[in-house]
Formats: sequence, structure tokens, C-alpha cells
Amino acid sequence: MSKELDRLDRKILRALQAEGRLTNIELAERVNLSPTATAERVRRLTREGYITGYMAMLSPQKLGRNLLVFIEVKLDRTTADVFDTFAAAVKRSDDVMECHMVAGGFDYLVKARVAGMEAYRQFLSEVILPLPGVRETHTYAVMEEVKAVSALPV
Repeated sequence: MSKELDRLDRKILRALQAEGRLTNIELAERVNLSPTATAERVRRLTREGYITGYMAMLSPQKLGRNLLVFIEVKLDRTTADVFDTFAAAVKRSDDVMECHMVAGGFDYLVKARVAGMEAYRQFLSEVILPLPGVRETHTYAVMEEVKAVSALPV
């Protein structure tokens, strides 16, 4: 059973979102709690699903992934088998960073990061367009990332 988050839980979550490599002692100092109590709270927050993992943020530019694109995908039919096939294919692609089924004028919004326009053309023709049910796509190439955060308000 999940316990309601209190002020200290929220402080812990904010601190870990900002700097996931904090040691338990550093975290305890930041939230003004004993290391033992801090460790227990982190274990509970993890057990209850508030903390789902830790990762390093990498530079797309240093790794040669300079082009960020968003692709609207419209399907010609919206059946469970088409949804399942589409979802399985995008999950296999290393270029896809996010994929969301959406309500509105199209069916999926795909966020992908590739080396450049040539790599994007190859990704579109080899991954997205061959999928069964894909009727239409619209691509938006990002010219400038104005805001890109992964931290949630806590």
C-alpha cells in the first residue's frame, strides 16, 4: 500500500532527479535527515514505484545524433493487430526515443534522434513506412531545442 508523499519524500525525489549519483550520506545532508532514515525512505520510494531507475544523461551531439525529429503517423486502419505490429517495430528501433499513441488527427507521435537528414530518410523508408497500416506521415525537424527536461515537478 502506497503512503502519501510528505515534504521529506518530495525533497528526496527532487534531489535525486537533479543529481542521481548522490551518495546516501550526501542525500541525507541535503534533506536534513539521518543516513539510515534517508536510505529507508529511498527504499520505500523505490518499492512503491516512485523511483523507477537511474541513468546518465548523454550528449546527442557528442554521439553523432544531431537531428531530432517528430513524426506524426496516421494509420489506414486502427485495429489491435496494426497497433501491436506498429508498437513492436518502434520498440525495436534504436533511433526511436519516444512513441505515443495520441487522440486527434493522427494515431502516433514518434520522437527520433538520428545522425542527420540522410539517416532520417533511411529510418523513415526502412522502419516507419514499411509497417503495415501506415497511411501517412508528417515530419517536423527540430531547429532548436528550447526546453528539454526529464524532471517531473514534485
